[in-house]
Amino acid sequence: MTGRFRRALAACAPPALLAAAAVTAAPAVPPAAAATAPAPVRAVDTGVPNGDVIANLWSWNWRSVAAECTGVLDPAGYGAVWVAPPAESLRHPTGVWWDVYQPYSYRLTGRFGTEAEFAAMVRACHGAGIKVYTDAVINHTGAQTGTGYAGTVLTDKYDPPMYDRADYNVDVCDRAIANWSDLWEVQNCELLSLPDLKTGSDGVRDRIAGYLNAQIALGVDGFRIDAAKHIPNEDLRAIFGRLRETVSGARPYVFHEVFPGEPPRPQDYFSTGDVLDFTYADKIKTAFQGDIAWLSSFGPSWGLLPAADSVSFVTNHDTERNGRHLSYKDGATARIANVFQLAWKHTTPTVYAGFEFGDPEQAPPNSGGFVTDTDCLRGWHCLDRDPAVVGMVGWRHAAGNAGVTHWQSPSSNVIGFGRADRAFVAINNTGGAHTAQYSTGLPDGAYCNVIDGCATKVTVTGGRATLTVPAKGAVAFHVGR
Repeated sequence: MTGRFRRALAACAPPALLAAAAVTAAPAVPPAAAATAPAPVRAVDTGVPNGDVIANLWSWNWRSVAAECTGVLDPAGYGAVWVAPPAESLRHPTGVWWDVYQPYSYRLTGRFGTEAEFAAMVRACHGAGIKVYTDAVINHTGAQTGTGYAGTVLTDKYDPPMYDRADYNVDVCDRAIANWSDLWEVQNCELLSLPDLKTGSDGVRDRIAGYLNAQIALGVDGFRIDAAKHIPNEDLRAIFGRLRETVSGARPYVFHEVFPGEPPRPQDYFSTGDVLDFTYADKIKTAFQGDIAWLSSFGPSWGLLPAADSVSFVTNHDTERNGRHLSYKDGATARIANVFQLAWKHTTPTVYAGFEFGDPEQAPPNSGGFVTDTDCLRGWHCLDRDPAVVGMVGWRHAAGNAGVTHWQSPSSNVIGFGRADRAFVAINNTGGAHTAQYSTGLPDGAYCNVIDGCATKVTVTGGRATLTVPAKGAVAFHVGR
């Protein structure tokens, strides 16, 4: 694989693939499977019910996800966890991160653990009240030949265990996409030379649905559809129509990755699921690298997708690598951008927690390619555990459906706003502490500052509070604490 191909793949991250078809090779067992599960690092249990915030624990192994669901996500009040592709994929000889987006089989033993560990993770998360969403790579299979994480050997990219050459669009387009303005080419030619599945075929639809149903049978609640823009929406509708209800009796929740650049348009997919809003993250970065006072009108007039049809994020595994969006490398700026996302009333928010990297192609911490247990003190950036973020998950629940009120900007790059009479937050995007008096809309009394885990208190008198907000920091409080 050429360096250009690897860089392009890293920038567009074709996610996960699928696991229902059996392979005769004996599964490789990750070394971590023999170890004891990581001890949960328990967040302070505030008694907050599970809400709508999705924790994106990207590239975490299944045992670590299970521990995080019980030890952190549930006590903090998260509602769901979004995890990496569970299917067997290419086991790249140099261990790059993106090999998990090149499916080799629909087995559920892969880089992040065995099928048994995957099933145990789903059970643990459900036991904690956390829904589980997985990356689903259903546009394509692996482009690079080699050996998979469960032992599958691929010598012809059009001949993995679950498909034959006739199951691909190679008969109508045998090359990579060249004209990104041509809808037919975008949806029938190969994304970065990845074999494009003939999703209009009933046989292909049945096998994709079989893979997704295998996960649903284990308790999975929904899917993030990777590279959705490369699949016609009518094909997705036919596939989803074959899916069973989840263990809760609901239809699986679906949200699509529709990478910017038309055609197709994000709204072309609203009838089959929500859509991840790249513009949301674009504009957040612009504001936090400019003046956050601009955010007073943040919403549809900024070009954001409709709240009812979208999922927001500050960064993801693709855009943190290509510099498009804020990431952990932006330090406190990214942290308070996430505070804003959780405080603003617009759409379903996600909190991204991945691993640290120097090289954009670098793999997560691993042993022989298999991802080792997450260590938030070494090699990982666990934003989902950050006290400010944990506090804002509970703050968001307290705010409920109340609209944004009491917008104030006492200085450039300093803002404050409330959610009716339920919650208030002040954010300081400058390099020095800022003190101002704010009209909060909250009843008089003493409140806990959830940003620092209640180490400091806020007093509201006559509906007003004088707040000293740290540099690149925030102060947030709500009724009930």
